Amino acid sequence: MSNDFVSNANAEDIEDIDVEAMLIPETGMPEAGENNNEILLEVKGLKTYFYTDNGTVRAVDDVDFYVRKGETLGVVGESGCGKSISSMSLTRIVETPPGKYEGGEILFDGKTLMRINENERYMISEKEMRSIRGNDISFIFQEPMTSLNPVFKISKQISEPMILHRGMSKSDALKESIRLLEDVNIPNPERIVNEYPFSLSGGMRQRAMIAMALACEPKLLIADEPTTALDVTVQAQVLELMNELKSRINASIIFITHDLGVIAEMCDRVVVMYAGKVVETSPIIELFEAPQHPYTQGLIASKPDLETTDHRLHVIPGNVPDLTELPAGCPFHPRCEKSTDRCKQEYPPSHKISDEHIVTCWEYKESKGTGFLLSGEGEKA
Repeated sequence: MSNDFVSNANAEDIEDIDVEAMLIPETGMPEAGENNNEILLEVKGLKTYFYTDNGTVRAVDDVDFYVRKGETLGVVGESGCGKSISSMSLTRIVETPPGKYEGGEILFDGKTLMRINENERYMISEKEMRSIRGNDISFIFQEPMTSLNPVFKISKQISEPMILHRGMSKSDALKESIRLLEDVNIPNPERIVNEYPFSLSGGMRQRAMIAMALACEPKLLIADEPTTALDVTVQAQVLELMNELKSRINASIIFITHDLGVIAEMCDRVVVMYAGKVVETSPIIELFEAPQHPYTQGLIASKPDLETTDHRLHVIPGNVPDLTELPAGCPFHPRCEKSTDRCKQEYPPSHKISDEHIVTCWEYKESKGTGFLLSGEGEKA
């Protein structure tokens, strides 16, 4: 990847995106020693591997991220990069075996859910985790037809977490289910609550899933590509609905997607993943205005621009590597046009570009001022 491409990606391909108009003001990350009460979720060095007949799949390999209270964190990357497995690991819903949690620490709302290292293997009990799943942490999955149970009515599926976690009676839970369906803009909720999932449209099923996820007013909502199977009009309605409900209950959201347009509309910060690792973390405005990792630059440059027709759509060469046979060094180097011999031999360190902008790439060296420079480029403005 040439320096010309970097400048093109920052200027031509990104200049028309009005990200600032979509976003709320960002706040700084608390420094070590300060009061970190605003951090709802913190993940350190998470490792989730799968042991298969074909070898060990390092689906999530030494992943770090955090989520503030009331914040929406986007997680973006190609299929198979570890986005979904990272989120599933938070509430231990990865099937074991073949999966196994091999390392890391997860802290949620001041409580340690997991701490695994060479000296310790601590996880809260399954009973404690069940009290968190669906209550403090809820999921909205990609395809509601496979997430909703086809043999139970919508009423039973929305009512269950309220009966289990909030101690509601069946009659009160039914009334609350109707109210939740009304909140997610489903028409005639008194009738829909007694329907089976297969009798609803895709958009209505996804709204029912959102209602079920919000039944206990969770502190953290994990949305795993919730709009992928929906048409554009319904997708826009669902995104608007999620933003409204987030503001109403003051929940944090982890929004997993491969759609950069959705990321720009929904998120405050972004984690970019590749081959089970985090390669860049950034506030949303910085990511679109000045993407630093060659992979992030490629993703943004490959986004279609309806107003520009004078250049070809960029394509990242090659394919995502087999996670059982990852290349030495940086896993992106076989597809990176800027890779050097060092990239092929050693995994790069993380560099701090700004307070919350971190990139993992050998192409950076410390500048005389703040932040980092791409090797071979001039001073940043």
